[in-house]
Amino acid sequence: MASLPHELVVLVLALVLFFVQLGLQGMLATRELGSQWNAGPRDGDRKPTGVHAGRAQRALDNFKETFPVFIALALALVTTDRDGGLGSVGAWIWLVARIAYVPLYLGGIPYIRSLVWLGSIAGLGLMGLRLLLLV
Repeated sequence: MASLPHELVVLVLALVLFFVQLGLQGMLATRELGSQWNAGPRDGDRKPTGVHAGRAQRALDNFKETFPVFIALALALVTTDRDGGLGSVGAWIWLVARIAYVPLYLGGIPYIRSLVWLGSIAGLGLMGLRLLLLV
């Protein structure tokens, strides 16, 4: 049986990261607002206002901004037989940066968090280069 391309392995791991972040955000919001709020329809303007629940939500939102781009690039690389090489390196850089981003954001660490975000964008850029230039 052939092994999966690295880009697809990273895609599966990124899905795990998404659900971890989703669960973390939900847990922090529930801790703040209670289980009745979580189980209810969440109508109205009541939203978590605590520092960590808010940061977890913003970190999740930030992940959701780049995740579709990653998915498109990963699938494009695999379906065009351009997986591996710089695209694989870019995919791993994107994932490692996205993992590192979460505790940095939750901890309120400036500058380094922004550099890590730029690293994730650079990873996407490497994937795009591989797709377009076969490097």
